[in-house]
Amino acid sequence: MGIKITDTSLRDAHQSLIATRMTIDDILPIVEKMDTVGYHSLECWGGATFDACVRFLNEDPWERLRKIRAKAKNTKLQMLLRGQNLLGYKHYADDVVDYFVQKSIANGIDIIRIFDALNDPRNMERAMKACKKEGGHAQAAFSYTISPFHSLEQFVKDARTFVEMGADSICIKDMAGLLVPYQAYELVKALKENVKVPIQLHTHYTSGVGSMTYLKGIEAGVDVVDCAISPMAMGTSQPPEEPLVATLQGTPYDTGYDLNLLSEIAEYFSKLREKYLSSGLLNTKVMGVDVNALIYQVPGGMLSNLVSQLKQAGKEDKLHEVLKEVPKVREDLGYPPLVTPTSQIVGTQAVLNVVMGERYKMIPKETKGLVKGEYGKTPAPISDEIVKKIIGDEERVTCRPADLIPNELDKIRQEVAEYIEQDEDVLTYAMFPQVAAKYFEYRKAQKYRIDPDMVDYENKVHPLG
Repeated sequence: MGIKITDTSLRDAHQSLIATRMTIDDILPIVEKMDTVGYHSLECWGGATFDACVRFLNEDPWERLRKIRAKAKNTKLQMLLRGQNLLGYKHYADDVVDYFVQKSIANGIDIIRIFDALNDPRNMERAMKACKKEGGHAQAAFSYTISPFHSLEQFVKDARTFVEMGADSICIKDMAGLLVPYQAYELVKALKENVKVPIQLHTHYTSGVGSMTYLKGIEAGVDVVDCAISPMAMGTSQPPEEPLVATLQGTPYDTGYDLNLLSEIAEYFSKLREKYLSSGLLNTKVMGVDVNALIYQVPGGMLSNLVSQLKQAGKEDKLHEVLKEVPKVREDLGYPPLVTPTSQIVGTQAVLNVVMGERYKMIPKETKGLVKGEYGKTPAPISDEIVKKIIGDEERVTCRPADLIPNELDKIRQEVAEYIEQDEDVLTYAMFPQVAAKYFEYRKAQKYRIDPDMVDYENKVHPLG
C-alpha cells in the first residue's frame, strides 16, 4: 500500500507563508483539478482561515467551506481545530464546542484534526466526542516538542490515551520543524508498535529537514504525510509534494499520483505566488532555512516576535540572553510545547525577565493563567517555589478548565439575533464578537448595495500580528 498525502495548500501553506490571505476567488478555480489527484485529504479550513476570512477578507468562512465542498466531490476535506479553543483564542463552553463541530461536519468537513497547546487530553475530549457523534473522522494530534520531559515513551503514552478516547488516527504535529529524520524514524516506529490506528506526520520546512524527515518516517511505516504543492511549499510552510511523489515512484511506497497533473496544479499556484510576491503579502524572509530553529528549538514565528519585542524596548543586543532564558522559563512553566498561545506566553516572560534585569519581577496575566491551570495541565508539574512566586496563595484550577464555563450558546444567540442570516452566524460571533459584528454590518451593506465607504469600520489589529 503506497503512502497517502494530505495537501495543505488551501490552509496551512498560505497560513504559514502569506498570513492566511488566500481568498476564495484564488481557491475555487483549482479545486476540481486538485480533487482528481487522489489525495488522502485536502486541508482547507480551520486554523487561522476562519479568523482571516472574517477579519481581513470580508468573507463568510462557512460559505467558503460550502463552495470548496461543492467542487471537491471525491476527496475528503480536513480542518484543524484547537480543541476546547475551537478556532478562537480562549476556551469555549461545551455547548459551543458541540455545535461548532456539528456545523463543521454538516457544511462539508470529513476529518477534524484536534490538538491542544499543552497536549492536555481533557481539552480535546469534548471536540473528539462531538466529531465521532456527527460521523466525522476524529484525528488526535500531539504537539511535538523537545524537552527533558518529552520522550518516545511520553508521546506513545499520549497517543494511547487519544486512542482510548476514540481517536480514528494519530497525527505527529511538528509545528516548529524540530523533528529530525532519524528521530522521526524512531518515533513513528514506536507509535506503529503501540497503537493500531493510522499515523500521520505533519511538519514545517523551517529548519530545512522536512523532506528528509518524511522519508525516514515513511520508511518507519507512517501512513500519511502533509505536503503543499511546490509554489506554496518550503520556508515556514510544508515540504513540497512533487519531489516526494517522484522519489517514491516505483517503490513499495509509490503514491500513484500523476506528476503531470501535479505540474498543472503547480502552474496555477505559481501565478498566484507571483501575485502574492508583488503585492508584498509573501515576504521572501519566510522562504529560507532557519537553522536557529534547531539550535534554540524556537519556532520561526516566535523568534521574529522576540526580536520585535526587544526592538520596542530598545534592547536588541539582548537577543542572545533572551534565547538562553527561553528554555529556563519553559522549564519553570512545566515544559509546554511552543505553539499558540504558549509560545507567546513563554517568549514574553523571557523578554521581561531579561529586560527587567530580574526574573519574574514583572508577570503578565497570561503567565499567571498558565501557572494557575486556566489553560489546562502543563506537561510536567510546576514546582511549588515557582507557583508561589507567580500566583502567591491563589487557588489553582485542577479540573478540566471548561468545567468552569457555563453553557453560553443561548446567550450568544440573543446577543447576535439582529444579524442572523444562517445558523452558523451564531458560531462566527462566538469566535470573534467584535470582528464578526463588523463583518455582519459589511454583509448587510453589500446586500442593500450601500456604499461600503459610508459604513464606519474601526481598524482592528490582528491578535497574532
